[in-house]
Amino acid sequence: MTSYTSKLSGLRSLTPGERQSEIRNATGTENAFPTLTNQATLPIETADGMIENVIGTFDLPLGVATNFQVNGKDYLIPMAVEEPSVVAAASFMAKLVRENGGFRAKASRPVMRAQIQLLGMDDPHGTRHRLLQAEEEIIKRANETDRVLVDLGGGCIGIEVHIFENTRIGHMVVLHLLVDVRDAMGANAVNTMAETLAPFVSDITGSDVRLRILSNLADRRTVSVYAKLSADSLATTDFEGDRVANGIVEACTLAEIDPYRAATHNKGIMNGIDPVVLATGNDWRAVEAGAHAFAARTGRYTSLTRWERDKDGALIGSIELPMPVGIVGGATRTHPAAKEALDLMRITSASELAEVIAAVGLAQNMAALRALSTEGIQRGHMALHARNIAIAAGAQGADIDRIAKAMAEAGTVSTSAALDLLK
Repeated sequence: MTSYTSKLSGLRSLTPGERQSEIRNATGTENAFPTLTNQATLPIETADGMIENVIGTFDLPLGVATNFQVNGKDYLIPMAVEEPSVVAAASFMAKLVRENGGFRAKASRPVMRAQIQLLGMDDPHGTRHRLLQAEEEIIKRANETDRVLVDLGGGCIGIEVHIFENTRIGHMVVLHLLVDVRDAMGANAVNTMAETLAPFVSDITGSDVRLRILSNLADRRTVSVYAKLSADSLATTDFEGDRVANGIVEACTLAEIDPYRAATHNKGIMNGIDPVVLATGNDWRAVEAGAHAFAARTGRYTSLTRWERDKDGALIGSIELPMPVGIVGGATRTHPAAKEALDLMRITSASELAEVIAAVGLAQNMAALRALSTEGIQRGHMALHARNIAIAAGAQGADIDRIAKAMAEAGTVSTSAALDLLK
């Protein structure tokens, strides 16, 4: 078996070419991921076939987060993101978790929902029962639309019927098709089923069909991740581990009870999740929508993570959220860099990808809470942001690192400081 490790250190001090060499060594491949390491990853001809009115492409930095170990397996994580400190923070937190046994993750069955909206009935409860009585036929007709999915072990597995009485447009009934989409994100499959079934549903209910589309609240397709760290492993130069652990719990508690804090707290989680979703060619907007809707599913917006301490004083972190991602179809197969991103991680199923992505989200959240509860978020972030500031001020070549280092050491990271140094 080819050797593979995510346990790398010192990448930050290397050049991009040297980092590529390290990745080749870490993955045991001689010519590792040529598209990912090429400046022009998406040919204009391919881009022209993906969306309309193409005039070019738009690049983002692609970094690799190291040290991740999920369910005992190592992963090098590709992250497409423009914000400094995200990759470094995730890598360092993954290192701490790795030293404490790694992340443990579990994805549910990949079930997506399609919704069929029904209007114009006088008896919404009777309509619901007519749909429930026809469940077997509905499932049969839905699965006839995608025999390939059924042959792979997926397909429509059931229905739900939701009633909304006396809305401002009258009674409304919404039929949900529950579809196991296997290794796909599933939007096209469930949308096709909903549209195909619409006339039949209208006939058996005597109702008017309106919307026929998936729901991005994929609450039947969730992933949970767990990590346990000793208090001693959290210690910093200035803070004891017990103090850091308590600070993380206290910071998370505010996000649990206050939606103003929860919005920023969850944004930090998505700082880790979105770059991996984007790098693998998945729909980060769908993942974002589902995550935030899930956070508000009780009627009150709250934290997607929980941080606690057990009876022995260890810090326990967990996250649960929908993760509708795929490894087949869409940009995951048409974008050459997305294919290589999946290869870099050695991903073999959509469920495995979901587990890894959620682990990155938990690591990113831990990094933010650790910084907030100790020296504050700006100290480390601005030090890494200093290069961007130097470039914006006009620095080039060796001056970029020289000015960034000088600003970081002085504790003054700003455009005016960079301009003064540049002079």
